Amino acid sequence: MKISLDWLKDFVDVDVPLKTLLDKMTMIGLIPEAWEEKAGDVVMDVETYANRPDTLGHLGMARELATLFGKPLKEKTWPQVELPVRTSELVDVQILDDDLCPRYCGLVVRGVKIGPSPDWLRRRVEAMGLNPVNNVVDVTNYVLFATGQPLHAFDLARVAGPRILVRRAKKGERLTLLDGRVIALTPDMLVIADEKNASAVAGIMGGRDSGIFDDTTDIFIESATFDPGSIRRTRRALEVLTDASYRFERGTDIGFAPLAARMAASLMAEFGGQASKDLIDIFPHPRKPREITLRARRTSDLLGIDVPPAFIEKTLADLGFGLRSNAAGIWMIQVPSHRVDIEREADLIEEIARFFGYDKIPTVLPPLQVLEPVPTQEPKLRRLADRLFHYGFDEVINPSFVEPEKDARLGAGKTAVALRNPLSAKAAGLRTTLLGGLLENAAWNLNRGQEGVHIFETGNVYRWAGETAAAEDLTLGLLATGPLAAAHWLSRPAETDLAHVKGAVESVLEALRYESSGFFVRPQPILDGETALAVQVRGETIGWLGRLAPGPLEPYGLKGPVFAAEIDLGRLFRIKPRPFEFVPLPKYPAVVRDLSFWVGRAAAFAEIRQVLAKLDIPYLESFDVIDRYAGPHAPDGQVGLSLRFAYRSPKATLTAEDVDKSEQKIVKALKAAFGIRLREGGM
Repeated sequence: MKISLDWLKDFVDVDVPLKTLLDKMTMIGLIPEAWEEKAGDVVMDVETYANRPDTLGHLGMARELATLFGKPLKEKTWPQVELPVRTSELVDVQILDDDLCPRYCGLVVRGVKIGPSPDWLRRRVEAMGLNPVNNVVDVTNYVLFATGQPLHAFDLARVAGPRILVRRAKKGERLTLLDGRVIALTPDMLVIADEKNASAVAGIMGGRDSGIFDDTTDIFIESATFDPGSIRRTRRALEVLTDASYRFERGTDIGFAPLAARMAASLMAEFGGQASKDLIDIFPHPRKPREITLRARRTSDLLGIDVPPAFIEKTLADLGFGLRSNAAGIWMIQVPSHRVDIEREADLIEEIARFFGYDKIPTVLPPLQVLEPVPTQEPKLRRLADRLFHYGFDEVINPSFVEPEKDARLGAGKTAVALRNPLSAKAAGLRTTLLGGLLENAAWNLNRGQEGVHIFETGNVYRWAGETAAAEDLTLGLLATGPLAAAHWLSRPAETDLAHVKGAVESVLEALRYESSGFFVRPQPILDGETALAVQVRGETIGWLGRLAPGPLEPYGLKGPVFAAEIDLGRLFRIKPRPFEFVPLPKYPAVVRDLSFWVGRAAAFAEIRQVLAKLDIPYLESFDVIDRYAGPHAPDGQVGLSLRFAYRSPKATLTAEDVDKSEQKIVKALKAAFGIRLREGGM
């Protein structure tokens, strides 16, 4: 917003050095971004805010400076040379949509002689960066930049009726604007029209046919308030930005519209004009002034400093607020219509702070008692639980007390901790494994008709770590048996198998950002044959998984395949996980190749993965097992494996030749390490 220092002095005496003025304005939030001297005047470019439309005119700026320097605002009268006729007798005004136009004011000025503006008016207009047009147009611009209230002047002789209708545009209606552009109007746009056609786009720009010409003598002055949202939508749709629309979009002072029209009529009287009596003022729904309670104590609490009540009262009064004291230190504040940004007590306190001075508010850091955070694995356990929930497992919680003999049959290999004063013989020790509780949960559910049980538990298991010291180990236990889903008439659900539990463990490790070194066959008394697997991360064994042998199931009355896993979370968490890593989405497609071969039964996929991981294979993005065959057609002592490899380059789409070289290197390495033999069509 451009502000002329000379123009400001029409409203308030500002007699401080320019540098002091600029500094003081900055302290109250009116920041002069630049300034220049122009024809003996100083014109400042002041940053304004969307919620402060009152500062989009010299009067609003002057009110701020008057409060800042303790100066009174200059009151100026606007004398009228009146005609012996009422405005309503010369023009009929009707508002057909008062939601979009809550107030409309107007005056008729007759006998105006159109011509160049006087020097003082030309200087005011030029200071705002505009070129003078004629005395009438320049007066409307003067009032706009002086007060922030846009006006529009119609040639009354070119208004049919003469009637002014404030309505929505008709479908297909068109209008030629003052700048010569022809625009198509839509029914959601508000227009100012006469009996025949639209004469202006409300709040944005007038039409050429009703504009001011050299032969104009009778003028209708429009001073109105329009809905900000409607103006913003219309301006964007028409791609027309004007000084008027800029102000209407932010909200003009609905209480100032009548005075703005009288100001313009008074100035036009200098050009021979005479104004009609009784200004038209259509205000269907007058607004009750907003009242807000302000408390001195709340002001002190928010600002951290006591502000004298006398300062509060004077500051708000100078800014145009009405005050009524309810009790000591409590006021009922009436918000003036030009302050559309004030909605609550905190807004009033901000006004007090601006003028009291932010530099006077002490900077005090409150005392904070810093406590050492208690180490916890809760975030990791929450991620673990979330992943297992999505994998189809339900969480259970079991007591830590167990029957020692029953717990010992589960072969945890730990020295149990016996209780000195047990509650009963069946609760005489602390568990060394979570498996016992999970088996009891499974038996209880299966005995009550549940076909499939998929459960997990996280908790401590206990052991002697020496002759006198007991230790607790945070552990994860999983158990799965029966169908993987509920029965369905269309298809029989798949049964739980080793791959399901193994996949759940891999998914948990992935969620915790661990990469497993593999799953290796390691016999255990409670597990059945080749399904007994040890779980390793970075070469360290952290747990086991497999199908439970019949012996451990017998005490619980369970039959059929039951798969379980147990992970030492304490040992796992001591291993550093991989860091978070951002990988952008690939730009180029992957090339996928499948490789099928015969390999000895003793070769585990984890070993194959270790061999391939050591190779520097260009563009190899990932690989995994897609099939394993150990049927009657497999050679003695061998199984058929099919691996799927994905190759991708970050710089270009790979060719078949590029991938062939990498694939040959893989086959050569696998032949050397495991003696593989490619199956027919395997490459």
